[in-house]
Amino acid sequence: MAIIAISRGTFSGGEALAKCVAERVGYPCLSREANLEEAAKTYGVPTRDLAAAMERRPSFWQRVVGERSAYLIFVRAALCEHAQADNLVYHGLVGHLLLPGISHVLRVRVIADLDYRIKAASAERKRGYPEALAYIEKADRERRQWVRFLFDVEWDDPHLYDLIVNLSRVSLDMACATVARLTEQDEFKATPESRKAMANLALGSRVSAQLALDPRTSGVAVEVVAEDGIVTITGETRWQPVKDAIHTVARDVDGVKEVRSEVRFIPSVPST
Repeated sequence: MAIIAISRGTFSGGEALAKCVAERVGYPCLSREANLEEAAKTYGVPTRDLAAAMERRPSFWQRVVGERSAYLIFVRAALCEHAQADNLVYHGLVGHLLLPGISHVLRVRVIADLDYRIKAASAERKRGYPEALAYIEKADRERRQWVRFLFDVEWDDPHLYDLIVNLSRVSLDMACATVARLTEQDEFKATPESRKAMANLALGSRVSAQLALDPRTSGVAVEVVAEDGIVTITGETRWQPVKDAIHTVARDVDGVKEVRSEVRFIPSVPST
């Protein structure tokens, strides 16, 4: 079983490919939009706010750095809950970057020639050529900035993907068959080690989400690493009650066996 992460640009045909692959291999299909809605519901964030935050360019994020971190954590935690089942097709913007270190993630990027995308945009949105072109260029520009800002990578870097499919050159059926065939290869089959890595990522994400959600710890930037139920948390805080609360919140997360808090308490230096 594999996790198929299909990165789709605006009107490039990625959604159609994802649905085709899911039907062919018998996997559930999860869209970025559905995952956002689930994350919003689970963590009590308005769906429109979460969706807007996950699409806005850096100027927006620079005004709400804390919210940026929390929202990204919530989205990753929601996706991890689905991905633990292995057999999943996810389609959205660079979804595989939300699942780092998981070897059975098949990373697919869907591209298409500009004319193909403009025709698709014009047909769906009832826009003329200039308006469709402007919409696509704006969406591409903002998404490229978003990925660069959050993950420090270039969205279109081919090294981020295992397969790049141009639906202007390859039929949907051929692309679908190719992706499905790749899931049968040993390189993308889940192993005990990769399943363990997925379970660790999911647990760490749940702990991070609870820390971001709890008002006692929501403002603290920490790093959470899980290994077989043992959670190690590193970071810094100037408030001892926050340091204590981090341990308490993490300990109560389902699946946590032990918490090793390495959060350093750095007392504030009184002004003179």
